[in-house]
Amino acid sequence: MGSHGDIGGTNESLVKMPTIKFTKLFINGEFVESISGKTFETIDPRNGEVIARVAEGDKEDVDLAVEAARAAFDHGPWPRMSGAERGRIMMKFADLINQNVEELAALDSLDAGKLFSLGKTIDIPGAAETIRYYAGAADKIHGEVLKMSRPLHGYTLLEPIGVVGHIIPWNFPSTMFSLKVSPCLAAGCTMIVKPAEQTPLSALYYAHLAKLAGIPDGVLNVVNGYGPTAGAAISSHMDIDKVSFTGSGEVGREVMKAAAASNLKPVSLELGGKSPIIIFDDADLDMASELALMGILFNKGEVCVATSRLYIQEGIYDELVKKLVEKAKAWAVGDPFNPEVRQGPQVDKRQFEKILSYIEQGKKEGATLLTGGNRVGNTGYYIEPTIFADTKEDMQIVKEEIFGPVLALMKFKTTEEAIQRANNTKYGLAAVVVTNNLNVANTVSRSVRAGSVWINCYLAIDNDCPFGGYKMSGFGKDFGMDAVHKYLQVKAVVTPLHNSPWL
Repeated sequence: MGSHGDIGGTNESLVKMPTIKFTKLFINGEFVESISGKTFETIDPRNGEVIARVAEGDKEDVDLAVEAARAAFDHGPWPRMSGAERGRIMMKFADLINQNVEELAALDSLDAGKLFSLGKTIDIPGAAETIRYYAGAADKIHGEVLKMSRPLHGYTLLEPIGVVGHIIPWNFPSTMFSLKVSPCLAAGCTMIVKPAEQTPLSALYYAHLAKLAGIPDGVLNVVNGYGPTAGAAISSHMDIDKVSFTGSGEVGREVMKAAAASNLKPVSLELGGKSPIIIFDDADLDMASELALMGILFNKGEVCVATSRLYIQEGIYDELVKKLVEKAKAWAVGDPFNPEVRQGPQVDKRQFEKILSYIEQGKKEGATLLTGGNRVGNTGYYIEPTIFADTKEDMQIVKEEIFGPVLALMKFKTTEEAIQRANNTKYGLAAVVVTNNLNVANTVSRSVRAGSVWINCYLAIDNDCPFGGYKMSGFGKDFGMDAVHKYLQVKAVVTPLHNSPWL
């Protein structure tokens, strides 16, 4: 498939399509209906059809889930287990995920339009590996002995923060579930997870596997629902001790306000991005063009670190742009179950229409549309890879996060200019530098204000490497041991030595 005109046939005959087994809320180790009895539809973005009706949680359901999580934290075994024992159970959880890779990948393809081929080779195995990583960290959480300046003996304890609320986005349902839940489990916390309303199915399946692995009842609860109801109830709940949120800056502000107005609970936020990719004139053009397209078209541009602002040094501008357009036109858009496809449908109708409206705005603002800009096919939420030239920093398509396959091209002359323009954004999540000059790479990576800088690569994320943003891209780190410390509190314990005076 090399054309956008035909979205390709579904390879469902080659894939065992999953039976939707879990559609209720998961509270205190059981699947239950919502108190109101309300449900909502989860939609297949390939065709706009209903996959299943899912229980819709509201404030009362969050209250029940928090009650279960609080009891599990205050009186249950999980925080009181040795780290090694928690780690063993988490290892079993990871093994169960590996045993159900295809079904979980298919759920995320149905729910989010994600490529099935990548789901079963990257997303789902990656989720299992993240759980294993933090299982290995569970017995390595400890404080330190302090060298006090007076005759006192002091040490610190690292204690689980308590009940945690996780609000996760729809673009990487499995990755985000494991990324939030794993370090929280390792720390000994209990939790409520609210998956995005667009993509609840895999989170419920993970809850089922967690119970099979031996995670005690009440430790992991999943409440499906909408942000203004279930999400708001989590953010403002007086008995939740911490909130971790990944999503838009607009919603992140509301989460912070609700947390502050209730019990002043700490919040960690991973928010939007408008990440720059800077390509210097010594770059290999084939590699650079593939990297630039991957940075904006991977996961159909629904990536917080999508490199949607492309700065090209003037010496290679024309040649690189020609390659980008040729490759974008040949980019295979279609059914995510088709192994030849590189880009599936946008997650839902709302996101689909939002992206198309940004494309129209780009045209109105005077940007030159080089390729794409249209929907693909007559059904589903498919959009052509779209490239604009002649863009400026004050255009909406350059300033605002589109979260779709839309790339804005700009030309620069000097390294200093590239740095200044790359930093001309309210966001600071990631940046990419493409050059063979080590001095340039080092200079730019130290000068760009972003939480991650990738040199001659993209999305080089690893369990060992902390990930998070600067500026309005949020605060608090995922991955690495930084993530565990988000769910811990430091307690200082001090005693006097030999009845020495302590005042």
